[in-house]
Amino acid sequence: MSTQLPSNNFRILPSILSADFGKLVEEARQVDIAEIEYLHVDVMDGHFVPNLTFGPRIVESLKKHTRFKLDVHLMIEQLERQLPWFLEVQPDILTVHVEAVTHLHRAVRQIRESGIQAGVALNPATSLEAVRWVLEEVDLVLIMSVNPGFGGQQFIPASLEKIKELNRWKIEQKAHFVIEVDGGIAPDNIGAVYLAGAEYLVAGNAVFGQKDRPKAVKDLIHAVQEAQRKLGLMEI
Repeated sequence: MSTQLPSNNFRILPSILSADFGKLVEEARQVDIAEIEYLHVDVMDGHFVPNLTFGPRIVESLKKHTRFKLDVHLMIEQLERQLPWFLEVQPDILTVHVEAVTHLHRAVRQIRESGIQAGVALNPATSLEAVRWVLEEVDLVLIMSVNPGFGGQQFIPASLEKIKELNRWKIEQKAHFVIEVDGGIAPDNIGAVYLAGAEYLVAGNAVFGQKDRPKAVKDLIHAVQEAQRKLGLMEI
């Protein structure tokens, strides 16, 4: 049985978690090339995950001083209390963790009613069943391919089966959500992640951990394109 793949219009989303926090705007501008539409912004509170990163004012500053759309990933406890702060600064995508939300439907609706695309994220050990009943209401599902908290971790191989299963659900339901993957994405695995069904591919260390950031982005793009070419030679 063939598997439907995402369109060729995949996106690489550089994650500023791996950038220099002392000069975020300058770092962001180093990936200001035509191929990049979104920046991925990981918001961590030191409680839900063992790290502390950005707040809503940083999101607001990135929106003001760069031309990118912002894909904001909330890894925070007490989401219901803090969500209005992030709705106020109007990122383009706002993703919440199923493990951190008491009322997932309510949070998703709040985001969408604010004119923002709503995403839901799952940690590696969380079953896809946790989001089955909101798939018709979300714009994006983020599969974490590392345990969240720090950049530079190794991709968890079992994530590929999870991506494939979610893609099967998407096809069966004729759903329109985007599948995003974040964690350990690099040139040597991004092709497989794409072929499994991912359309938005978040890369932190593979971009900001490199001296030549534009070249690093293009290396990732070329790796996906090579996977596409190989697929064209295969029967599916």
